[in-house]
Amino acid sequence: MTMAEQIRARLTAAFEPQHLNVTDDSERHRGHAGYTEGGESHWIVDMRAESLAPMTRIERHRAIHTALGADIMGKIHALSLNLD
Repeated sequence: MTMAEQIRARLTAAFEPQHLNVTDDSERHRGHAGYTEGGESHWIVDMRAESLAPMTRIERHRAIHTALGADIMGKIHALSLNLD
């Protein structure tokens, strides 16, 4: 299972989103800190989920990080979250 598939699966299980798009943005960061050959280091998550609506921005980010788990978060250098 690719990293994108793992991210999608965990976020879907945790939040049942109405919209979810996971994009590997690593290639745009070639030569920058944290870039790894082959990608999967920089991610953009665009998600809409009713369960996130009552949360503050910080609570949303924490919930995403918790849902992804330490194993995935430990492999990601950068995670951009578009949750509105």
